[in-house]
Amino acid sequence: MATVFFAFTFNRTLDLKFAAHLGVLLITGILVTHLLRMVIIRYNWLQLNVDGKLIFRFLIAVIAGGIICMIVTSLMDYVLHFSIGTREQVRYVALIINDGSLIFFWGLIYFLWHYMEKIRNAQLDRLRLESTVKELELRTIKSQLNPHFIFNALNSIRALVDENPRRARTAVTELSNILRNSMKAEKAETVTLQNEIDIVKDYLALENIRFEERLKTHFDIDRDTLELPVPPMMLQTLVENAIKHGISREVGGGYVNICSRIQSGTHEITIQNTGHISQQPGKGGFGLQSTRQRLELLFGDKASFGIYNQGENLVEARVIMPIEM
Repeated sequence: MATVFFAFTFNRTLDLKFAAHLGVLLITGILVTHLLRMVIIRYNWLQLNVDGKLIFRFLIAVIAGGIICMIVTSLMDYVLHFSIGTREQVRYVALIINDGSLIFFWGLIYFLWHYMEKIRNAQLDRLRLESTVKELELRTIKSQLNPHFIFNALNSIRALVDENPRRARTAVTELSNILRNSMKAEKAETVTLQNEIDIVKDYLALENIRFEERLKTHFDIDRDTLELPVPPMMLQTLVENAIKHGISREVGGGYVNICSRIQSGTHEITIQNTGHISQQPGKGGFGLQSTRQRLELLFGDKASFGIYNQGENLVEARVIMPIEM
């Protein structure tokens, strides 16, 4: 840039010598920047923290590159007897400043590009790690849930073997359906609410064997929510918790009411059951903790879960999830 400026200012003409001068300058610049790149890679400058030491090294390299360009172009100008009409000292300084500024901006762009790539790759690695951790946590939770659920179901079936063999065979079929759905659920992060309801109905059919008239159930499901995504086995876990800690402790039994609806742009599921919880709201056993963990892993802070006493003999568990993940 400085060379063209001085050429127009003092000579007012552009000829073959000037073109040769610019060509040599261009080739020299490419070679010098390539050499600077080799130095950056050789001494791992991209892996260093941006501090005074790195900046000093970079500026020294820029000045050295400018001097190399100035020497090469000056030698070529001497061979071609080319001059742009300025005093030699001023001309040398102008060449160093001009070439050094080009090398400086090239190096700055090179560093910025690679630092941005480094940041982007670090973000991708972090996202991959978070995704892997999330998947492992979900698998761990599911693997802990399934044995707990299976043992309770088997206990219900065992009670029928001697008393009602025909009903026992039907119960085995219901358990088979539950296990089949459970195995499918392990391969997905979410399932449809319809799938969860089918599992819960089979589970309640098994529990009715044990509780008979002491267990009454009711479903209040909005059809618009049947295809919405929910964590697998979540609804069954909450219903199982309602029966285990509510109905089973009541001498006269009680009821479980399962409700699903769209409320203020969110998917709200409530499970009400007869009983009373003694622990503080927000606390609970493994089943409730796993529900919170899965909601947090799948939906983050967009979902919420709570279980509370509603009156003297009514407990309500409420799950609120975003409609769009």
